[in-house]
Amino acid sequence: MTLDAWYIVKQPDGHCEIMAVAADADAPTAPETWGPFNSQGEAIARRVGLIRAGKCQPQ
Repeated sequence: MTLDAWYIVKQPDGHCEIMAVAADADAPTAPETWGPFNSQGEAIARRVGLIRAGKCQPQ
């Protein structure tokens, strides 16, 4: 299993979780998702932006 893509998934409580998805798997199907991103660092940086924009709650 190789990790190809990183997604940000908004949880019901408002927090955003970063998830790694295998190349052969489907993208997450949560109501609000962002991605795919090429690296975990890129996903973390985007999550910080989503928190600042008020779309996600800080953990």
